[in-house]
Parts: sequence; C-alpha cells; structure tokens
Amino acid sequence: MASHPQTPIAPGDHKAQALPPPSPSKFCVGAVLVDADKNEILSTGYSEELPRDRAGDPGSTHAEHCCFIKVADKHGLHGFDIAKVLPPNTVLYTTMEPCNERLSGNRTCADRIIELNGAIKVVYVGILEPTTFIRDNQGIKRLLDAGAGVVVLDDDDELREEILEVTFAGHETRGEGRRG
Repeated sequence: MASHPQTPIAPGDHKAQALPPPSPSKFCVGAVLVDADKNEILSTGYSEELPRDRAGDPGSTHAEHCCFIKVADKHGLHGFDIAKVLPPNTVLYTTMEPCNERLSGNRTCADRIIELNGAIKVVYVGILEPTTFIRDNQGIKRLLDAGAGVVVLDDDDELREEILEVTFAGHETRGEGRRG
C-alpha cells in the first residue's frame, strides 16, 4: 500500500477535509491524523475507504479507523499498536464525533482512540453525531472521561453547514446534527 505523502498544512487550519463517497446507509465522514508540531498530515481516511472485515477486526471501516490502518500498514504493524510510531504531538481531525456504539463491527472509534493511551493529544470534532443511526452517541463523553483532549468546532456555522451537507450526501432527507 502506498503511503500518504506528508503534506504541510497551515497551523490551526481546522477546515482540512477528506471527502468520502455518498451512501444512504451511512454517514460520509472524513478524518485526518496530523503531526501538529510539523503541521504535516500523517494519514487520511473516510467512511468505508478500506475493505471491511480485516483479519481479527470485523465490521466496516470508519474514517478514524482507516487513518489508523494506514499508519499501521506503513510501519508494518500487525495490530493497532500505532502509539509507538506516532509523533509526540499527534492530533486527529474528524468531521463527526467518534462513534461509541457500532451497528457493524466490534470496536468503536472512541475505543480505538482511548486504546492509544494518550498518543493522540487532541481530537478536533466538526459536528456531534446526528441521531439518524445511533440515538445518543457518547463518543466525546467517553474520550473526555478517559482524559483525551477534545475540541468541538461548533463556533463556525459555515463550517458546520458544510460538514452536514457532506455528512448527509446520498440521503433522501437530511437530519440535523446535535449541538454541543
């Protein structure tokens, strides 16, 4: 698998995004793993970008999960013990709150982030998960309870609207994202 080029980004640029393909049965979510000290993208991912049901890891691949898989593959790691290869100030940008409940698969994105034991310093979240599929996602609460840094980027209505538009691409009707 080709590695993602390390692309420089502007410090504090919270509008970097990956655009996933639309589908009526899932949200279109994008994620970017960043070395915040160098302002370089380490990995990107989007909903179901990579094949589902990897060995020992059943279920669909969420955006954050795809970022982690790419880092593991790049470093020849067989599990998800990517903490040892992440730079000291790694942050994760995700267009939607990391999941804390799965309709397919067995590990949530919140679990995956927490299991990295602080290797991801801050999770920047575009919107809270709408109630379309999961009634009350507690991903952010779980991250905060585990001591993870979380910043919800809900102060930019234009960004929020853009994320909602992409999130609901492929859906006949668009729900609304929860507010923090």
